[in-house]
Amino acid sequence: MKSQAIILASRPKGEPQKENFRVEERELPEPQRNQILVENICFTVDPYMRGRMNEGESYVPPFQVDEPLDGGVVGKVLKSESESFKEGDLIVSDTGGWRSHCLLESSQARSIDTSVFEPSDYLGAAGMPGLTAYSGLFALGQPKAGDTIFVSAASGAVGSLVCQFAKLNGCEVYGSAGSDKKIAYLEKELKIDGAFNYKKDVPVQQQMADLLPQGLDIYWDNVGGDFLEAAIENMNVHGRIVSCGMISIYNAEEPPPGPRNLARIIQKRLKVKGLLVRDHESLATEYHQRLAQWKKNGQVSWETTRVKGLKKGIDAFLGLFSGDNIGKMIVEL
Repeated sequence: MKSQAIILASRPKGEPQKENFRVEERELPEPQRNQILVENICFTVDPYMRGRMNEGESYVPPFQVDEPLDGGVVGKVLKSESESFKEGDLIVSDTGGWRSHCLLESSQARSIDTSVFEPSDYLGAAGMPGLTAYSGLFALGQPKAGDTIFVSAASGAVGSLVCQFAKLNGCEVYGSAGSDKKIAYLEKELKIDGAFNYKKDVPVQQQMADLLPQGLDIYWDNVGGDFLEAAIENMNVHGRIVSCGMISIYNAEEPPPGPRNLARIIQKRLKVKGLLVRDHESLATEYHQRLAQWKKNGQVSWETTRVKGLKKGIDAFLGLFSGDNIGKMIVEL
């Protein structure tokens, strides 16, 4: 079996460029005991993958130059040497993406139920981004009815779900995004209480202060940089900051200066907590049950930005850093 794959041709310096990637064909061996051969249906591209393109390990191993990139994937089993799967089964895996076919250990795959969710949902709301939003908000943010929460990158795969989960919990919800179209989505579709376009020629600190004269109790950080500094300044005493991502610095060639007002963390007795979803896998069953009920009741919805074709996966990934997506970015094959 031959598989087309997107290869890391070179490590990016600063913002990734198309020349950092190439597409080539790789041969896959026949599945052996407890392995399955999968024809991929769709795969995910996510901002955290930018860090894996650098040399050196952080919380996930780096991608290797001249090797296929990797990530979450939904596919159909073509051949099975595992008692857990049969030919035709639909599966989701955290590995095997960025290619047309993959060979997996049976322990790397999970069967999916399409009676409630679409297959691609298992890479978005019913997958890692959704559990990230749920566990980060409730386990770390600990929202109470009446709390004010601000979500940066609020129209993205994680942020848009955080907004809705917080509204369901009785919070006042505010956010930011990078276009008027996204602001309209947040205010009209998700019905959050207010939002601003951070690309307008007004400092983030001023826009946040104008939007939130009452201050905020929870800040969900997907961006870092100026947003984190502005949030610290606008936090109420005993506020909570959930640090989920810092997309503003992912392409930095040198470490940027940190927020200039870190002393305010002490003055305001803030709690700042970093979030890795793998620390909260125990919440997955609870989350899927609640999400299925919310979806059935029409209380939660999500957008998916889809691109078609393996080679378009490169454009899809690059588009994450220019704000091409609303909700989850998915590459369909």
